Amino acid sequence: MRKRVVGSLVAAAICMTGVAHAGPWEDGMAAYNRGDYVPAVQVFRGMAKAGNAKAQMMLGSMYQRGQGVAKSSSRAFMWLTLAASRGDAKAKVELKTVEATMTADDLSQARAMMQACEASDYRNCEY
Repeated sequence: MRKRVVGSLVAAAICMTGVAHAGPWEDGMAAYNRGDYVPAVQVFRGMAKAGNAKAQMMLGSMYQRGQGVAKSSSRAFMWLTLAASRGDAKAKVELKTVEATMTADDLSQARAMMQACEASDYRNCEY
């Protein structure tokens, strides 16, 4: 009975104050959705380095569009490829679009960046 009362009090406090704690993904998406791209990139980059496919896809998309970062097909390709290799369906679709705009040299550079990133266990992904 005590747990139910305490839980109800916590829920009531959240409703009254409007304060709830979101995770990094929610924080990143909130920043992205309001057009605040630099903080969104910072959140997604940390998650992407930890191997989060959704964050990798978001970084790739943001590099493709130049949102909060300098526009870069090579970096978009790298992050989208990493996300696609983890099964992210949206990344697979966006990857085809990016790849179609790249030269052979661009693709080679992007693949080298991706291999260095993966080989370092995401420590050398400052792209």
